[in-house]
Amino acid sequence: MRYLFGLVAPVLGMIFAVGTVVGQSEKKVVDPNWPVPEKAAQRKNPLASKPESADGGRKLFVRMCVSCHGDEFHGQTHDAPDLHTEAVQGESDGALFWRISNGNSRRGMPSFSGLPEGQRWQLVMYIRSLVSGSGILHK
Repeated sequence: MRYLFGLVAPVLGMIFAVGTVVGQSEKKVVDPNWPVPEKAAQRKNPLASKPESADGGRKLFVRMCVSCHGDEFHGQTHDAPDLHTEAVQGESDGALFWRISNGNSRRGMPSFSGLPEGQRWQLVMYIRSLVSGSGILHK
């Protein structure tokens, strides 16, 4: 019996560990059931030529987004995606703006449509700055 437990326990531990890793990777992706309308995805960012606007987005992110996305942007909560991923960074500015504006109640993301439009575009600029490495929270 002790021999059997010695074999089964490590196997169960490995199954649990793999399940945990799979669960963690699943929480890091954008919800595939949350499509952005084509017209919204094509919207142009009025702040695209003003990279300094990302600093305002950083302040907003700290206040409203860090509790879910984390201060390293990898997704702090169960369903918050990693903002560094190609899936997020590959989206158009219009798509990011739409996601910020509309939220996703199935995955726990609130709508930020109550923020002025300019501030939502600043958040888009800040999310974009994560790729260049300039999106560091602790300056």
